Amino acid sequence: MAQIRRYEPRDRDDVYDVCVKTGDSGTDATGLFSDDTLLPDIYAGPYLALQPDLAFVVDTGTRVAGYLLAAADTRDFVRRYRAEWLPGFAARHPSPVRVESAEDRMVCTGHEPERMIGPDQDRYPAHLHIDLLPELQGQGLGRALIRMLLAELRSRGIPGVQLGVGEQNRGARAFYRRLGFHPLPSSPQNELVLGLEADAEV
Repeated sequence: MAQIRRYEPRDRDDVYDVCVKTGDSGTDATGLFSDDTLLPDIYAGPYLALQPDLAFVVDTGTRVAGYLLAAADTRDFVRRYRAEWLPGFAARHPSPVRVESAEDRMVCTGHEPERMIGPDQDRYPAHLHIDLLPELQGQGLGRALIRMLLAELRSRGIPGVQLGVGEQNRGARAFYRRLGFHPLPSSPQNELVLGLEADAEV
């Protein structure tokens, strides 16, 4: 039976693997880029390094097959990402001389943490990433992970959380709608950047 628990350093390789296996709009991104560590070095590694206290994993008993990673204060996270994470990222994934491919654009994403800061930071200062392998989907684990995060945010006095979702990831978009995520006040027509109040019932 799968169990949700807090992240431990021994889980890092599994978290990276889940990030890759779900990294192409919810499907397997293995081989999509020349280096399979590119996606998790952007969307998983910095959270494990900088905010491990808001990292939760789903343990099947043999491996970690899902996770929720979050930053409590996006502005502070961006500051620390640039100071503490970006130097190592840049050494592993240098900025392209010319931006010509999807991989080039993804590398640029990793070099531009300020992209995470939007106009709704005061009301939704936290942000999250959540991924589950197909074997765990449809079991209520995603909802349970969100509930755990919201409880943590409430305990810290953080009013809300936001996230981005890929246009092609229809399953994720439907999941977030069911939980009550909604477009942010600054972009009410944008269904790809969503927010949720920390005191929401999910």
